[in-house]
Amino acid sequence: MPSPKTAVDVVVLTMNDRPEAFSQAMESLLAQRDVDLRVVVVGNGVVPARVPAGVRTVTLPVNEGIPQGRNVGADALGGAGGGEFVFFFDNDAVLPTPDTLARLVAEARRHPEAAYIQPRIADPETGVTLRRWVPRLRAGDAGRRGTITVMAEGVVLVRRADYERAGGWPGHFFLFHEGVDLSWRLWDLGRTGWYAPDIVIHHPATDPARHAGYYRLVARNRVWLAFRRLPAPLIPVYLATWAVLSVTRIRSRAHLAVWFAGLREGLRGGHGQRRPMSWRTVLRLTLAGRPPIV
Repeated sequence: MPSPKTAVDVVVLTMNDRPEAFSQAMESLLAQRDVDLRVVVVGNGVVPARVPAGVRTVTLPVNEGIPQGRNVGADALGGAGGGEFVFFFDNDAVLPTPDTLARLVAEARRHPEAAYIQPRIADPETGVTLRRWVPRLRAGDAGRRGTITVMAEGVVLVRRADYERAGGWPGHFFLFHEGVDLSWRLWDLGRTGWYAPDIVIHHPATDPARHAGYYRLVARNRVWLAFRRLPAPLIPVYLATWAVLSVTRIRSRAHLAVWFAGLREGLRGGHGQRRPMSWRTVLRLTLAGRPPIV
């Protein structure tokens, strides 16, 4: 008798603004073999359009942001019948082969200590993996597999039990740095992450600064992340490190002014529940190659 297929819940968000890319993403997703898929498409402020038959939908009256949209999708497929894994899948990504998800699950079986498995993301035209898609500090070699402390959250496989214990994504972040928050929380639960670069998922190499409010949100959310997850003595170290890096990297005075406005917004509060990681977790992250101050 054949073994039962692993249940994977898949969360896709849409704003109905990428019809062609969305159709390609869904086609590649529904072509996956050797896994038991349950898929939900969350319309962030829209009624989802062009959704294939048999795929569940959830409509949010307003755009609540990417992390909260992911939370809503995962909850919609949760409960007693929730899958063992949750796969968060950008609506402009493509799974290049029909065994991609099954290979991610197999990688998770080989690494039971890992709460999440991160595939390598590559541009479909050039094959290039951007540095920001490589979840480690030394990102020059995108093909080096191993333990990781953060994630590229647009395409990632997470064990549902760990995801729920961690409390899900920080929904109020709206966009940016929510993957660091979730990763740190998972590590604080005694888990790890694993990067599997031989499993490739296609995603166009776009500039994150194309999003409205980019500089404000990245600055605000850095502050929120620090206050939510770091021991008090590390908060000023972390924020000082990122302030220096940001001032060095941001060339436009106008963008820098927006960044500082976001920094002030974060310092005024709004980060939500403070649940700082233990010093043991700080040590574990440091030994894994990324102390939580950079």
